[in-house]
Amino acid sequence: MWKTSPMPRDNRAPKPDAPVYTGPERLQKVLAAAGVGSRRACEDLIFRRRVTVNGRVAQLGDRADPTSDTIYVNGERLQADTRLVYLAMNKPRGVVSTMADEKGRTAIGDFLGNRVEQRVYHVGRLDADSEGLLLLTNDGTLAHRLMHPSYGVPKTYLCEVSGPIPRSLGRRLAAGVELTDGPATVDAFRVVDTLGKTAQVEVTLHEGRKHIVRRLFDAVGHPVSRLVRTSIGPIRLGDLRAGRTRRLTNAEVAALFKAVGD
Repeated sequence: MWKTSPMPRDNRAPKPDAPVYTGPERLQKVLAAAGVGSRRACEDLIFRRRVTVNGRVAQLGDRADPTSDTIYVNGERLQADTRLVYLAMNKPRGVVSTMADEKGRTAIGDFLGNRVEQRVYHVGRLDADSEGLLLLTNDGTLAHRLMHPSYGVPKTYLCEVSGPIPRSLGRRLAAGVELTDGPATVDAFRVVDTLGKTAQVEVTLHEGRKHIVRRLFDAVGHPVSRLVRTSIGPIRLGDLRAGRTRRLTNAEVAALFKAVGD
């Protein structure tokens, strides 16, 4: 896991052709444009009553406005507005979580260049010394819900901390640790590996206070020397290389909507 990856400035996200919508269109055309399948396959889904629009089972011949109508396919929310962008990024260590930095430091936007036409924003932050998964989008409603603590979207981190790790540490973190801005708890904790005087641990929590993971481990006497965020809700970092981005699939976007109760 702890291998160093290059920090390329290009990005592999395809350049979108953002359409200009003029109103409702044939539903099968809307579904096909959103990547559900060919128009014939989308017609079959509609015929088999697997598509709803604004809570009503769709029929062949229906029209929909991808910018305003709520569409579900096979019970999962479909973001049919293809002007909306959803990206996963592996933020390298040493990069600040801003789209541009007035101090001239390397920022997230330096890795996007002109490959993404729409203006996107990062969902939450990782401090400059941390690395791993960031989500980028221009969907303000979804971004707000993913960041708001009331929705409780879990985030998982792989940390290198000072050892040895006592068996009671997981129970202590789950019970709650008092910090300067109030108590904090973890949802899950496990020891991944031990490496002499250090250990690799995985921790999951659903709150996003500033430097919360580092402050938690500092408070229990096991400071973090390296931190990688490996997942945000249903989205996983996987083998995405440092500095690279990828577009989320329809299924991943639907899973994010489900994670925030939509």
